[in-house]
Amino acid sequence: MEPSPLFLAQSLLRCPSVTPEEGGALAFIEGVLKEAGFEVHRPVFSEPGTPDVENLYARYGSDEPYLLFAGHTDVVPPGDASRWSHDPFSGEIHGGELYGRGAVDMKGGIACMMAAALDFIHGDPGFKGSIGFLITGDEEGPAINGTVKLLEWAKGRGERFDHCILGEPTNPNQLGDMIKIGRRGSLTGRIVVEGCQGHVAYPHLADNPIPGMMRLLSGLLSEPLDHGTEHFDASNLEVTTVDVGNPASNVIPAEARATFNIRFNDLWTPQSLEEEIDRRLREAAGNTVRYRLTMNPTNAVAFLTPPNAFVGFVADAIKAETGFQPKLSTTGGTSDARFIVKDCPVVEFGLVGQTMHQIDERVPVADLDRLTGIYRKVLDAYFAAAS
Repeated sequence: MEPSPLFLAQSLLRCPSVTPEEGGALAFIEGVLKEAGFEVHRPVFSEPGTPDVENLYARYGSDEPYLLFAGHTDVVPPGDASRWSHDPFSGEIHGGELYGRGAVDMKGGIACMMAAALDFIHGDPGFKGSIGFLITGDEEGPAINGTVKLLEWAKGRGERFDHCILGEPTNPNQLGDMIKIGRRGSLTGRIVVEGCQGHVAYPHLADNPIPGMMRLLSGLLSEPLDHGTEHFDASNLEVTTVDVGNPASNVIPAEARATFNIRFNDLWTPQSLEEEIDRRLREAAGNTVRYRLTMNPTNAVAFLTPPNAFVGFVADAIKAETGFQPKLSTTGGTSDARFIVKDCPVVEFGLVGQTMHQIDERVPVADLDRLTGIYRKVLDAYFAAAS
């Protein structure tokens, strides 16, 4: 009998793999997959100024097509463990729910992927195609020594993927709500307006930077960046800080600083967006506001996996298992899918994300079974179509 998703999830939850610690989680996965016939590798990547990170790559089969499951075993810290109903690394079950840090994000999803793949292989060990796992320990951390380098390492070995499912918790309310077929990009900018410090009673001897900053921010926000596309909402610019660092009420500050973040759709690239921001600021500043603009480097670029047969396999499996027709969405923050899409089409589908990163993170045991059933149906349809 193949291991159940509950057993796999509990075993993973009992590994304290808080970023960047491996905590035994990858070692457990390695043992299970090797026993099932996977070829497993555990590359460790390094970068000056960042912690070394252990990763896992496994493959069963050598033929095409190649369906890859991706995810991460690292978790955020549990916080004050005394506030949890159950020890955050105990994998306790109460009221039909499995408790533990990573239950939703995303050890539960990895357990379901493994259970589905092992069950599929057990039923058809000689199927035509390949199933792989690409698991990092650096998704919740700097994301430097994880998926990006693991993909480069795999490509260096000659590995080529046809499609990927990333098991992030995509459902807002109930299992079957939503598939992520893309993500918005993220770009952060910083503005400094230069002034001249002075006494508020003698403004002619000073130059207040705050009105200039107000002009610049109004110029950024006066018009929408766009009105959205078929699969994306409108790009959104939010000012996140405005500060002059001035504790005194009778002093005109020397400079004003602001930070903004843009979540942008596939109408933009970071370069074209930076050009638009620069244009708006120059227009608002005229010849009177002295300012500096700095744009942070970004690896979060908008991407889309257009609805196609692969997306249809996943949507049909969800409907067959849950009765729900999932929404195809590009909302939310960034994920490692932004790296994987450079190598193959990727969709994200996992558990319900309501308790991720919270005290008492938990998942209904029934959802583990249902998600395993969905992944198994995807495998059936995917390889049946190939043959």
